[in-house]
Amino acid sequence: MSDLEGRVALVTGASRGIGRSVALALARAGADVTLNYLSHQAEAEETASAIRELGRRAVAVRADMRRADEVRRLVQTSNAKLGPLAILVNNAGVTRLQPMAEISEQDWDDVLNVNLKSGFLATQRALETMRARAWGRIVFISSVAAHLGGVVGPHYAASKAGMIGLAHFYARALVKENITVNTISPALIETEMVRSNPNARADLIPVGRFGQPEEVADVVVMLARNGYITGQTIHVNGGWYMS
Repeated sequence: MSDLEGRVALVTGASRGIGRSVALALARAGADVTLNYLSHQAEAEETASAIRELGRRAVAVRADMRRADEVRRLVQTSNAKLGPLAILVNNAGVTRLQPMAEISEQDWDDVLNVNLKSGFLATQRALETMRARAWGRIVFISSVAAHLGGVVGPHYAASKAGMIGLAHFYARALVKENITVNTISPALIETEMVRSNPNARADLIPVGRFGQPEEVADVVVMLARNGYITGQTIHVNGGWYMS
């Protein structure tokens, strides 16, 4: 097991929900954290303040994760303010609940760009520092929708399945460089995203309740500390999907 004291983490989509809980959990484990956000600046700054109260450093940086130039600036800012990036959590995501027949090409592109392309762009940039230092932890936050189709739509399911493919490639390519790459597939975690979806019901979950963001964050910290687990998908879904 690895101590995260002094490691620098970047969590995308970190202003609310799972991202916020992950950022706080990494800080409690000893990491300094860069929080990425797009539109919820107040929440991101509040989370950064909470991390500083834990005695860790934190910076909130606005960046559109769909754009390569903004992702480059985000990683450069993180490296400059906190030090070399060591942990990346690809959490930025969007849902778009629509009748299947009404999903347009633009809807498809928007969801794939936010959920999947962002993870590719961030990982490519983060690896520049990780490979130079021969240490890194990368976690993709996917979804049970990658395995079962989910309750949002085909664009969401495809984007989340693509994250698992990305993680498998990177894990195999980087296995000799002390860089691990894993995926977490949560199901119906009690966030605003889930609460606003009328198709998301607690009775879909065998344990009979929604999951909590902290239950996902616990797994992220475990994966960040562990140098032997790589190329895996951890299912945090109350028993909805069992493999």
